[in-house]
Amino acid sequence: MTETQWHEELRAKGYRVTPQRQLVLEAVKALEHATPEEISVKVRETARGVNISTVYRTLELLEELGMVTHTHLSHGAPTYHLAADADHLHLVCRGCGAVSEIRPEIADGLVKGLDDELGFVADVRHLTVFGRCRNCR
Repeated sequence: MTETQWHEELRAKGYRVTPQRQLVLEAVKALEHATPEEISVKVRETARGVNISTVYRTLELLEELGMVTHTHLSHGAPTYHLAADADHLHLVCRGCGAVSEIRPEIADGLVKGLDDELGFVADVRHLTVFGRCRNCR
């Protein structure tokens, strides 16, 4: 998603394009997967006056608007990325900490099984699977 598209999307939803929103979106895009603290550090490279609470509020709004999404790659803070780039699942190795992205279709069997047996429609784009990578097995 381009800067122009961000502006259009915010305005179409009735929101102004503030410098803070722009900087947070730019940081999320540049970092690809980042915690609010990492995003805050990136934002402060350009705008020292933006505090962490502003970053949290901005991320919350952008997530409500469907522009960013989060997942949990550890027991700590959530990790954010652009919603347009969120069509993947995460694998996290408990041995080395490596994070891999995989196609959501790999979980089709799970999604179908949940639907068939429980009538549950799963959104696996938020899914993180923990285990051991090939090298740590």
